[in-house]
Amino acid sequence: MTAVMIGGDPHKGSHTAVAISADECPLGRMQVRACPAQAEQLVAWAQAWPDRAWAVEGAAGLGHLLARQLVAAGEYVVDVPPKLAARVRLLEAGDTNKNDPNDARSVAVAALRSKAPRPVIAEDHAAVLKVWARRHRDLSRARNQAACRLHAVLCDLVPGGVPDEITAARAERILGQIRPWSAAAGARCELAAEFLADIRNLDAQRRAAKNKLAAAVKASGTSLTARVFGVGPVIAGTVIGDVRQVSRFPSRDHFAAYNGTAPVEVSSGNRKIYRLSLRGNRRLNHAIHMAAITQIRHKHSDGRAYYERKIAEGKTRKEALRCLKRRISDAIYAALLADAGQAAAARPEGPGGQPGTSLSPGRPAHTPSAGSSDKPLPGLTPPYGRQPSSWPGPAHRPRIRDSGRLAVLLLPRSCGFPRPGGPESR
Repeated sequence: MTAVMIGGDPHKGSHTAVAISADECPLGRMQVRACPAQAEQLVAWAQAWPDRAWAVEGAAGLGHLLARQLVAAGEYVVDVPPKLAARVRLLEAGDTNKNDPNDARSVAVAALRSKAPRPVIAEDHAAVLKVWARRHRDLSRARNQAACRLHAVLCDLVPGGVPDEITAARAERILGQIRPWSAAAGARCELAAEFLADIRNLDAQRRAAKNKLAAAVKASGTSLTARVFGVGPVIAGTVIGDVRQVSRFPSRDHFAAYNGTAPVEVSSGNRKIYRLSLRGNRRLNHAIHMAAITQIRHKHSDGRAYYERKIAEGKTRKEALRCLKRRISDAIYAALLADAGQAAAARPEGPGGQPGTSLSPGRPAHTPSAGSSDKPLPGLTPPYGRQPSSWPGPAHRPRIRDSGRLAVLLLPRSCGFPRPGGPESR
């Protein structure tokens, strides 16, 4: 455990830091203005405590820049969710006033008490994938918005409107056949032409963003697109960009809970009930959903055969789709683990990981149990790709967590994954 934990409460105009000891006694506090020298000022103030660690509230949100600057300065930083810090402040027996020093102290206390802190690592290829995946997603939303507006205008020009999905070529053909019968109709035609120009411009920008995303996915060296059918550059970029560190998920059950493909339990007494989960990362859930739809549309895919088998067992189409999404979630988790293992083997000297799936320096990777996903959704053995039997683990920082060995990934014999240079692993 670190001797001093410094909690940071970041804001748009200022940042407040509070240092506490291992027994949660306050040691000092400082507030700096948000400026280019903010990290330098905080590090200079913290030189009095050589054995220190930083806890930044919302390191993936408002505290993103401050956390990255501290990491670049050689500091060890962990991310504390705002909800966790708020719970610490709410349950505090002493002063519970809502102010920046109390918030920063709550962040530090939450980091000290956390059993599994999430270290903030330097930005790697996953950050590049996240940037271009978000750009493609924003352009797609803007394109859909422009298409909806064009549909609305065409409903006033064409009887019945355009029932199907509209493209730039089809919209141009329809507008070429319209003869305005009034000044208002002429204005609507001009407006529709402007929407058509917007759609063409957005289509070009989206193609450029997709090409950049595809190049970034290829440069990352991930095997996700090859292992899982239906996962292309857009889905792979979304998954890797949001997951970042696959080692922070102890098993595929935890990963499924994170992406919302595992059902949630709402049991009471002797009644054991599971229902659809609306929690988790919805972007990641949508990416898995699109991969499932792609597999269902291709009759030769294993996902389509699995989907039809579930329907034959008496499940509805939605239930079968949920089972398939969980199956794809397990396959994605296995592929990310394999990529992280290969990258760790290539970099045995320290905490490593291929761009987009780097391992956490504070937690070792864990072994998913062979039948873990069969408990919430029976019969979900991922049949995708090949897996390495073992890999070396990352180095750990002893002042945050004790080091541990990296377990071996075990897979059932029925999956048909041969061990490199040996018999099949069980």
